[in-house]
Amino acid sequence: MTTTPDKTTENAGAVERAGGVELVTVTIDGIQVSVPKDTLVIRAAEQIGVQIPRFCDHPLLAPAGACRQCLVDIPDAGNGRGFPKPQASCTLPVAEGMVVNSQVTSQVADKAQQGVMELLLINHPLDCPVCDKGGECPLQNQAMSNGRGESRFSDERNRGVKRTFPKPINLSPNILLDRERCIVCQRCTRFADEIAGDPFIELLERGAQQQVGIAEDAPFLSYFSGNVIQICPVGALTSEQYRFRSRPFDLVSATGIAEHDACGSAIRIDHRRGKVMRRLAGNDPQVNEEWITDKDRFAFAYAHLDDRLTYPQVREPSTSSGQRGELRPASWPEAFTVAARGLAAAKQAGGVGVLTGGRLTVEDAYAYSKFARVALGTNDIDFRARPLSAEETAFLAAHVANTGIDAPTRDGRRPVSYDDLETATTVVLAGLEPEDEAGTIFLRLRKSVRAGGTRVIGLSPYSTRGLRKLSARVVLTAPGDEAAALRDLGDELDAGTVLLVGERLATVPGALSAAAAVAASSGARLAWVPRRAGDRGAVEAGCLPNLLPGGRPAIDAGARVDAAAAWGLDSLPEAEGRDADAIVAALAAGELSGLVVAGVDPDDTADPAATRAAIEAAGFVVAFDLRATEVTDAADVVFPVAPVTDKSGSFVNWEGRVRSWDAALRNPASLPELRALAGIAEQLGTPLGFKTVEEARAELQQLGPWDGARSTSLEAVPQRPSPDRSTGELVLATWKQMIDNGRMQDGDKFLKATGRTPVALVSRALYDEHGPTISLTGDRGSMTLPAEIADDLVDGVVWVPANSVGNGVLADLASPGTTVTITGGMGERGTA
Repeated sequence: MTTTPDKTTENAGAVERAGGVELVTVTIDGIQVSVPKDTLVIRAAEQIGVQIPRFCDHPLLAPAGACRQCLVDIPDAGNGRGFPKPQASCTLPVAEGMVVNSQVTSQVADKAQQGVMELLLINHPLDCPVCDKGGECPLQNQAMSNGRGESRFSDERNRGVKRTFPKPINLSPNILLDRERCIVCQRCTRFADEIAGDPFIELLERGAQQQVGIAEDAPFLSYFSGNVIQICPVGALTSEQYRFRSRPFDLVSATGIAEHDACGSAIRIDHRRGKVMRRLAGNDPQVNEEWITDKDRFAFAYAHLDDRLTYPQVREPSTSSGQRGELRPASWPEAFTVAARGLAAAKQAGGVGVLTGGRLTVEDAYAYSKFARVALGTNDIDFRARPLSAEETAFLAAHVANTGIDAPTRDGRRPVSYDDLETATTVVLAGLEPEDEAGTIFLRLRKSVRAGGTRVIGLSPYSTRGLRKLSARVVLTAPGDEAAALRDLGDELDAGTVLLVGERLATVPGALSAAAAVAASSGARLAWVPRRAGDRGAVEAGCLPNLLPGGRPAIDAGARVDAAAAWGLDSLPEAEGRDADAIVAALAAGELSGLVVAGVDPDDTADPAATRAAIEAAGFVVAFDLRATEVTDAADVVFPVAPVTDKSGSFVNWEGRVRSWDAALRNPASLPELRALAGIAEQLGTPLGFKTVEEARAELQQLGPWDGARSTSLEAVPQRPSPDRSTGELVLATWKQMIDNGRMQDGDKFLKATGRTPVALVSRALYDEHGPTISLTGDRGSMTLPAEIADDLVDGVVWVPANSVGNGVLADLASPGTTVTITGGMGERGTA
């Protein structure tokens, strides 16, 4: 942008160019400004500091010109660029030589804006004292700044009667509509249609009766519906969870990062009297822009439930009859001492394994990584509390660790970022359903697809709702066949391609090595997208059996010397450690005697029954968690940990971008894991060297990334046998839906009610054979579900949601990619 005083020059009509962008020069309130061609007048005015009032306008939505509040005066300057009447600045592109007068300099514009405001207030109720938007309402603010001081809506003419409707209307379990407040700006309907791709809400009726509504049998069930509450400028749309709970001026706001997925979305946390009242989307153009998922917005009640742990616990000694003692409250120093004594004995007896889960901040993950090596003398540590493979272990070391956007460029290949999703010619999704597993990625892809910039190719067993909304080309792929599908796609990919692989590829034989090979041969850029917020940071922090912090190979002598020197040690364990599955097996076999476990749900692990048996078999268990679980109930020492609102920290998102925040609340009842680990390490005589988040962060930064050689070979998972179709076996396809039975979604019944109905997707032939209700039986049990037809589902495959029924697919049915049998239920048959 360039600005100059308003004066005529010899080349005033010439078209300027800056950086290859065509510029036009306009005059706004007496100031000349050069802006890119097709810039809207309202945006050009913002560049010189003129704020034109508006309601329908939003920089991320297509222009609508619905509210007319942004009217400006554009007189004829002798060049044919003028208009006889005020114009909506939110829909009008600038033109060379145009003269614009806003409400600041033009009585015509000011009068027009006051008139529009008066019309909007004719039917809008003056219920600001009880409206959730009161105190942060654009209509309130602009009625004062750009409206009349007195109303002409007098009792003599119409007795002051305003339009009313029954209220509120439930657009969904989460979203309530007060129709009399609506000014029909269309922000909500445009968001649903353009951004989320869920046009369940629409404008109904016409004229004075026009209103927002839904079909009777189609509620606004979108994973992104909460955004319409935030962008509604008048309080017509409110949250069932927050409605009438607080006033904006009673709240204290803090910035944060969403903890439910690996997207790293910026959020705003509003709290009062030590309790979070609501969460809003933060404005971060590089990541989530101004949108977040409903899970990020509403799923925060888990930290305030009655089962939250608020003090350490230790187990009493066993009774004389051999009965196990009960857990009892303990002080922090006592818990440190008991934990250290038990772990020392377990280390001496056979060793200790460490399972950290994927919810940790980078600083806490680093503390676990250092604790395992320094205090326990082992590389038996893994964050992957889910199905995994040896191939993935090598893949993370070779292609993920120290490759992100905040890491030095390696091998001359630029890391993948959100912006690349909008500039790539093709984005391939393998083992990843972004609408369910990475909502911000889905929205950025949809934005690019709508702009005509990106082609999406998805490897999937059927055309999912999310892939259809991305206009994706679906390569129908049965679980286990992803490696072959990727190789077949190789000739179509080039340097303009981004290949996103999800964690579900971990157990597909050869899929990760195929993805790496295809990316290398085609020039495509490769990125790994895990599900949980702490997964990528755990890789960088060294919570893997083959990696030390900073991507240092655990079996590389130079890397060990480097880390040992930084930690003030003579040496570190030389042998590569056990992964999560091997730790579980070693505990069950008595090869390991102790376990340190953090936030792991056995039902999420590769073999839930084996995980439970391993915890039972362990001689000594130290558990870290936010809430009471079956793991904490079985532990010998339990430490309460702080939720993300109660501590500072950082996540590393899928890009490798570090996302840090400061504590919003202070709760002395729980501590960051790193503080408890430091306390145990001191009792063991092996101090970690830090006790605060800031100290741990500084040490990790000082340690830095490994710049030495690393292995790029991947060990393939043994091929699974193909199912025997003659016996009626089907391959099980599954992944978690965004809203499901996850423990971090507990406590909000309204959010829970928006989850998609769990169904089993089958082919038309199977539906006709078995009916509308089916029972599936695997090697771990059975489950019965309503059936729906997926017309393009790969033959011989059945899909079910992973964590929406019972204890979940892994616990109650079978492992993904293995076989199940199907039998029919009772009921009338037909199409779904």
